[in-house]
Amino acid sequence: MTHSATCYAYDPIEQQHNQIGHVENNRRTTRAMALLSERGLLDQMMQASIKPIAPEALQRIHSPEYISRIAAFAAAGGGMLDFETYMTPASYEAALMSAGAALAVTRAVVKGRARNGISIMRPPGHHALPAEAMGFCIFANAALAARFAQQEMGLARVLIIDWDVHHGNGSEAIFYDDPTVAFVSLHQSPLWPGTGAVGDIGVGPGKGFTMNIPMPPGAGDAGYLRAFDELIAPFARRFQPQLIIISSGYDAHWRDPLSQMSLSLQGYIELARRARLLAEALCDGRLVVLLEGGYDLGAVSYGVLDTALALMGRESKAEDPFGPAPSPETDVSDRIAEIKRLHRL
Repeated sequence: MTHSATCYAYDPIEQQHNQIGHVENNRRTTRAMALLSERGLLDQMMQASIKPIAPEALQRIHSPEYISRIAAFAAAGGGMLDFETYMTPASYEAALMSAGAALAVTRAVVKGRARNGISIMRPPGHHALPAEAMGFCIFANAALAARFAQQEMGLARVLIIDWDVHHGNGSEAIFYDDPTVAFVSLHQSPLWPGTGAVGDIGVGPGKGFTMNIPMPPGAGDAGYLRAFDELIAPFARRFQPQLIIISSGYDAHWRDPLSQMSLSLQGYIELARRARLLAEALCDGRLVVLLEGGYDLGAVSYGVLDTALALMGRESKAEDPFGPAPSPETDVSDRIAEIKRLHRL
């Protein structure tokens, strides 16, 4: 396989992390993997070999007490960690493998075995805190991948871009005072978890290395792409990352039941294409995409398909069976201008 290959990571253990009736269920990935298979993409991408993350590697982000508690909770049969985050007896193993998949894609990309890659694993990670599960997330996959890239792959600067519709509060909290991992979150506001205000830009040595882009309900393709071009790209160019990690939720799609945004699949395709081009310009193409949220099964499955095609440089083959949002999108000009001033872009 050449350096131009796109890789993917998947392991069926995630199917056992499932609660019937819960919005974050295993059909999210079943449909996505089936679509990738039907379109022949699994044969055209390199499969990253993944193994569960080692508990000591988890300690780069999570406390030993928390890791032990999660393992014991699963061993005792699972249940609810909080009012919305469930565990089955297999969820600890699934969460270890989900984090391990993020590391495997990162390793393949940083070592140059793949140009870029996508992990199609769950449970998601961007709400997980060092000692607390939250928002369907158990371990902080993106944060773990960033630290792995630094501590085992020798990179100095990593950029995380989070375009899940919910603010990536876990990733933000973990790196809030850290100038070596820059964090950008593009999210609906107001919306759970209620964090991610424009003025939250980091503290101490990390001040200025967090950029929050809270978007009003109804923001869509034009607003998101303006945010990318006018805020995220110049922020990234100033930071000069050696790796870009995307926390890719598909829940800003207009069909999603948990949000009120107007992004279409076409908008997601363009975001992924721009991210690929940005990585090619700044860090030798090194781009890792991790699945986060997205609760309309059609939007998630086609979103993953289209992201993979954009990573492969074949966005012209991408598909959007749902079309544009039915209602006009909200203007975000004032918000973009405000953030531009704050971050001196």
